[in-house]
Amino acid sequence: MILKTGNTLALPGASRILVRGTNWIGDVVMSLPAIAAVRKTFPESYIAVLAKSWVADLYRSCPDVDEVIIYRDPGAHHGVAGKYRLARELSRECFDAAILLQNAFEAALIAWWARVPVRAGYDSDGRRILLTHAVTRTRAIRCRHQTEYYREMVKNLGCVDAGNTIPLRYDDENRAVVCRFRRDFHIDDDAILVGIAPGAAYGPAKRWFPERFAAVAERIRREYGAAVLLFGSAGDAEQADTVCRSTAAPLINLAGKTSLHEAYSLIGACDLYISNDSGLMHLAGALNIPLVAIFGSTNHVTTAPAGEHSVIVRKDVPCSPCLKKTCPTDFRCMDLITVDDVHKKARELLERARTGGTVSSPSRGGL
Repeated sequence: MILKTGNTLALPGASRILVRGTNWIGDVVMSLPAIAAVRKTFPESYIAVLAKSWVADLYRSCPDVDEVIIYRDPGAHHGVAGKYRLARELSRECFDAAILLQNAFEAALIAWWARVPVRAGYDSDGRRILLTHAVTRTRAIRCRHQTEYYREMVKNLGCVDAGNTIPLRYDDENRAVVCRFRRDFHIDDDAILVGIAPGAAYGPAKRWFPERFAAVAERIRREYGAAVLLFGSAGDAEQADTVCRSTAAPLINLAGKTSLHEAYSLIGACDLYISNDSGLMHLAGALNIPLVAIFGSTNHVTTAPAGEHSVIVRKDVPCSPCLKKTCPTDFRCMDLITVDDVHKKARELLERARTGGTVSSPSRGGL
């Protein structure tokens, strides 16, 4: 039985909860504290996450998730007929409640078609009519950090806040991936690993110049004898290739060549990570890896990375954050960020890590 009091969920311990997950790596990372709040509130409940295949491994690394159900679109769940097929599959699972972290109308429609009795989430995308527990998405909450955006939603549904900590599991299976990698690439066990992510899926306005990434990589490799790994999806391969061509230093280009599980494992073993504002940046921050995050067109207040070892490099220019995919003018927000700016922060993080210190950044939006 589901008990309802206003906009509060009160589920018995044997309840089955479906969480509609977000679709992109960064959004997944920033939504995990909300899932932790659901788990803290309903510790005996069975929590399943409905997610796209490309983020499934990340949800599987969350200890608060019991099952990941794949939303196969593209695939069997594409189109109206596919979504209805998915809803029928979900209806057989007898979920008591669906908590919709994704903002889209289709998330509510699928839960409604699946006859989940409690359907809760923000009233975005015109879907209030399909929700039994609609949380008003105010202008104020949309201006806060994305982690708080998701936490506020489940708080309004009666969940006990679990804080900003991002729950991720890093275990022997992940460490085995790293051991195989070091062996395959003949990297000593004590060699420093530096990850660099020169891409960003949203658009070129988020990407610092590959030639400057190359210059930083060359300096770090020369100074620390580090093995430098380039990370990214297949869509980032061109950026990574340009970085490789811009330096004589032997870099290991993994862009488009790893699964998310492999990238997750290797990022977790890095001594330093340098990245544009991207999903993998958020993953490095969540794993508390020393991180230099480069921000240009996007808003560091709402999407700053987590982690006590994260620092942001950005320039305070009048047109930033513009949130545009492509810069319509002179790209000054990125052009003003020099190789020295990023190299200085990278060295500071590596040196503090050696002495067991931490680095704080005044630009991290209060996280």
